[in-house]
Amino acid sequence: MSELEAYERRFRRAGLPLFIEGYSAREDIWTRAAPLLALVFLGETLGATQLDWPLAANVAAVAGGLAIVLGAFGTLNIARGRPFWSLPHQIRPAELAAFVLIPAALPLIFGGQVGSAALTVAFNLVLLGLAYVVVGYGLIGIIRWTAPRLLEQLAASVAVLSRAVPLLMVFALVLFVNTEMWQVFSRMPDVLLVLVYGLFVGVGSLFCAVRLPRVVAELEREAGADGPPLDRRERVNVGLVLFVGQGMQVLVVSVAVTLFFVLFGALAIGPDVRESWDVVDGAVLLSLDLFGEPIAATEALLRVSGGIGAFSGVYYAIAVLTDSTYRGEFLEELTGEMRDTFNERAEYLRAREAAATA
Repeated sequence: MSELEAYERRFRRAGLPLFIEGYSAREDIWTRAAPLLALVFLGETLGATQLDWPLAANVAAVAGGLAIVLGAFGTLNIARGRPFWSLPHQIRPAELAAFVLIPAALPLIFGGQVGSAALTVAFNLVLLGLAYVVVGYGLIGIIRWTAPRLLEQLAASVAVLSRAVPLLMVFALVLFVNTEMWQVFSRMPDVLLVLVYGLFVGVGSLFCAVRLPRVVAELEREAGADGPPLDRRERVNVGLVLFVGQGMQVLVVSVAVTLFFVLFGALAIGPDVRESWDVVDGAVLLSLDLFGEPIAATEALLRVSGGIGAFSGVYYAIAVLTDSTYRGEFLEELTGEMRDTFNERAEYLRAREAAATA
């Protein structure tokens, strides 16, 4: 492995692939995601089938769909000047368009399934977006880099927790023993419940994202003073590292609060109380007797506890990002961690320049 390749590998492992010069979607992102895309592409030939068709008709439809898919891609290969059965070395816009549109055409050809075709297009577009974020911004590397540091970062926020959690728990307890809270969450349709949880996540994420550019600028000033300034894409990559790190902290706090209220609710909010509150329990996920008293974890309990946990996560995210003490400690620790990476970036750029000159 050459010196430049060693640098680039370390950047990827640190979740900073955009520190690599010449990093492009065509050569780096889509090519790395090609095996997954090819597997999904072939699997979507099942879109030619229908549940109410006989087995023989579905088998024939799958065979016909596979022939259409392979024929269309082979034709694209020939148009590119490649052999019919070859795999593309680079994924370009034409290949991406084929990935989105060709499988979606199968439900239209076999049965006129307009809804299935639209769903296939939407799924493939979402998958391409996820692949771009996960591969293009090194999301797996970011999680691998931030996960071992999670406990240290939570320890750095003990001062904030000691101020934020008592007030948070008072509000959370008041909400938790509120009749209307149980009635609303126990009767809410599943789709709307997911949207409510998503609203909490979106508010917390938006607040973090708005404040991240200032934090990235401070980090670059402290850790990257000896190297050339970051460009816009590199700043976004560093911001994503910070965002995931803080997001994992918020997730841990939210899950801890949720588990606490699941336990507290199973002990304190018994079936008689829930019946008097006119709560729709839903499915009973766990039931046992403790000292002769019935203890149950119901669907309603999980719904309410999840809502309290999501609200607590938003509160914690705002508290830690507006607390100057935490922000200073968090940045100090992160500066020490990333200073080596920024220094390696400067050495990497000098090595590339020397290689180009030679």
